Amino acid sequence: MITIDLTMPIQIINMLLLIVILNSILYRPIRAIIEERRRKIDGLSGDVEKFNKNAKLRVEEFDRKIREARTKAKGEFETARQAGQATVGEKLGQLRKEVETAKGEQLRRIEQQFGAARDELKGQVNAFAAEMAGKVLGRNL
Repeated sequence: MITIDLTMPIQIINMLLLIVILNSILYRPIRAIIEERRRKIDGLSGDVEKFNKNAKLRVEEFDRKIREARTKAKGEFETARQAGQATVGEKLGQLRKEVETAKGEQLRRIEQQFGAARDELKGQVNAFAAEMAGKVLGRNL
């Protein structure tokens, strides 16, 4: 059972004094340390966000530069390809002309040889005819 006597107000005073002493010695420094850590964490969080934004901007800039480089490379490739195709077309045209010229020259030679052979054979037709007739008849004509 609780009895109210002189020890009760002393215990209340003792408790209040203990609260004041613990508050000034223990709780305030701990709260100050916790508050300081919270400010540091908030500051670091802000720095982290800033670094993340910078990293994202750098990645976007890198991607943009890569796209520009690819576009430029494609343009240069197309230019080189078209120049190569033009050169190939010119060389093929020259080669075709040379082939046509050589073909015409060879056809002309063949026609000359054919004409010469025909003229030579025309001159020998009578001799061949007489020889064949001699073989068919079995005697010389």
